[in-house]
Amino acid sequence: MSEALPIVEMEGISISFPGVKALDEVSLRLYPGEVHTLMGENGAGKSTMIKALTGVYKIDDGEIRIAGETRRFSGTADAQSAGVATVYQEVNLCTNLSIGENVMLGNEVRGALGVNWRATHRAAHEVLTRLGLGHLNTKQSLSTLPLAIQQLVAISRSMVEECKVLILDEPTSSLDAAEVDQLFAIIRQLRDQGVAILFVSHFLDQVYAISDRMTVLRNGQLIGEHLTSEFPRADLIAEMIGKDVAALNASEAGELREPRTGTVPVYEATSLSRKGALEQLDIELRRGEIVGLAGLLGSGRTELARLIYGADRNDTGTISLHGAKTEIRSPAKALAKRIAFASENRRDEGIIRDLSVRENMILAVQAKRGWARPLSRREQNEIVEKYISALGVRPTDPERPIRLLSGGNQQKVLLGRWLATDPEVLILDEPTRGIDIGAKAEIMDYVSGLADEGLSVVFISSELEEVVRQSDRIVVLKDHRKIAELDGGPDMSTENIVTIIAEEHSANENAGAVAREEVAS
Repeated sequence: MSEALPIVEMEGISISFPGVKALDEVSLRLYPGEVHTLMGENGAGKSTMIKALTGVYKIDDGEIRIAGETRRFSGTADAQSAGVATVYQEVNLCTNLSIGENVMLGNEVRGALGVNWRATHRAAHEVLTRLGLGHLNTKQSLSTLPLAIQQLVAISRSMVEECKVLILDEPTSSLDAAEVDQLFAIIRQLRDQGVAILFVSHFLDQVYAISDRMTVLRNGQLIGEHLTSEFPRADLIAEMIGKDVAALNASEAGELREPRTGTVPVYEATSLSRKGALEQLDIELRRGEIVGLAGLLGSGRTELARLIYGADRNDTGTISLHGAKTEIRSPAKALAKRIAFASENRRDEGIIRDLSVRENMILAVQAKRGWARPLSRREQNEIVEKYISALGVRPTDPERPIRLLSGGNQQKVLLGRWLATDPEVLILDEPTRGIDIGAKAEIMDYVSGLADEGLSVVFISSELEEVVRQSDRIVVLKDHRKIAELDGGPDMSTENIVTIIAEEHSANENAGAVAREEVAS
């Protein structure tokens, strides 16, 4: 790591929106051959800082220098020409095109007769090979790849133009541990090649595993720049949230509360399944209890949630609500039966970006009532005022377009949307994905309080420690099958869940070996 020549210098950057100063004289330095993490709560200004560096936002005051040259970006093309590339949380690739076409998009090799596809795929293969992805068939459709590999393809595309600065915005939010390791190997390789990498993540373990330096923002202001190896986690959290972090430190240490013991079944399903998505299983949701769904990506967590909610139709199974048999064949039916589902896909299945906070929050209540009976403005205001206050949505302006809110505050609006329907069962699929630890704590404390009041909650998170910390019971899934169910207590630990998944894998391997021996004999 060299302190001599920063490749990026952002000094005194200020950006204001109507009624909000998003950045107030913030500075940031990025060095070649270094992974630099941008830290802060949602609303701290991280996204605004990135958009200033990538030309999405014009700065009001301050200066941006790339390799010592002052630059004024009028758009993303200017930033790209300066060597700044970005890979976002939701990968922006063309899944209908091949791997090679995505890697070389906009940089195809051309000849006298147009695009030379053979040369283009050869160039794509060379780029992929440099990142350890030479085994990929460049003519294979991108849609056939798992999300983790799509992330790496997106990074490969940024390498085509020999970028100097690579911005990775929440790149691990949908990856399992093995996929994170693969991504980190690529990041370290690029770092060693001299690329300056700006890494944005809310996973503290990952930040400390990959980051060389970090900059902390709070409320649009620069709080500090630190070498990661010399900056304790407790100090980082204190800078990020600006308040006492004893409770959060205890939470990080894994201190568990006494589990609730719900006794009254609200929802029961036996032999529930859907071909290709979930093998037959039984599940019971009780009043006043949080049931966690644990498992690696692809285990069937979201598939089970969607079956409970009727977003997908079950092929087999008997469903009962309060002991009476019923069918839930659509989200509308589920909503009518007081079952609400907050999807993990906040961008495509959650917020409507061009609508206001108020309009987004009242959508589910209006859908439940029916569009022929519109809510009065008084009813809308009562709903919105209640949940903006209860959930601590910031800023508090209900007419503000939701796209201008931070991710954590967008998530709070969505939670308010579903709570306004007065559900008996609330399904939360990755409710804390991509949001900071302060917002996580606020949301989960509120949900925990609702469970104390009798709400039945299904909780899904890719962070296993979070599932253990929040849940009263945990259903463990693997390969679209239920493999265990754990009641609250000492057995409900991350170590035990990992062991169950690993031992189940070993048991399947042993059974397969026995079967092969029997066939051979």
